[in-house]
Amino acid sequence: MKVSKSKKRRIEEFDFQPGRVLAGKYEVLSRLGAGWEGEVFKVRENNMGIVRAAKFFYPHRNPRDRNANFYAKKLHKLRVCDILIQYHTHETIRFKGTPITFLVSDYVEGELLCELLKRQPGKRLTAFEGLHLLHSLASGIECIHQLGEYHGDLHDENIIANRYGLGFDVKLVDLFHWGAQKPSKVHQDVCDLIRVFYDVIGGSKHYARHPPVVKGICCGLKRTLILRKFRTAGQLREHLETIDWD
Repeated sequence: MKVSKSKKRRIEEFDFQPGRVLAGKYEVLSRLGAGWEGEVFKVRENNMGIVRAAKFFYPHRNPRDRNANFYAKKLHKLRVCDILIQYHTHETIRFKGTPITFLVSDYVEGELLCELLKRQPGKRLTAFEGLHLLHSLASGIECIHQLGEYHGDLHDENIIANRYGLGFDVKLVDLFHWGAQKPSKVHQDVCDLIRVFYDVIGGSKHYARHPPVVKGICCGLKRTLILRKFRTAGQLREHLETIDWD
């Protein structure tokens, strides 16, 4: 069977080793993770000594740089939203004879929420801790919604969470960026926020033992009930700030 040239050239993994210098100025420190669009590496900007994060796009997922450019523009538009990692610049290298686009952003210290949970008693947060986390996430997503955008893919593997006292400082490491904001996409963000909350406090195994205030937010994960109470992340944030514990 004849294989097309495009098939032969498909790149589905970058094997950048620590110490490799890219674009003449970024030294690879480590690989941070991978997703559908590409891979993220921790790099050092050598002329400044500043550590950054660099997202490299697989060429077949980024035709004519469409995804990279859309992603960069969206991050720039949302630069006032503290929950997002700040974008800096757009670069290109050649890898195995193929042009590869990568975006350079701030590097944020911390750990993914999924890893943080593994270290907790019972591998979950208490309901009280979960409410604080949910408030931080809802406040951040509210900013995105107010600027006419949405996240589209919230889960515990793309949330960086740092604990400070009772609260959490959270950052999102990715955005799903197909299409303009629609009510359905805002609603999906709201449902995803509540799903994250439901999961971090133990999911179905512990749900029956949670207090009414928790069940009043989760609504049994029934989308119609959730959206009857919370149409936006802002409404969810306001509810959390005015909870009646009676």
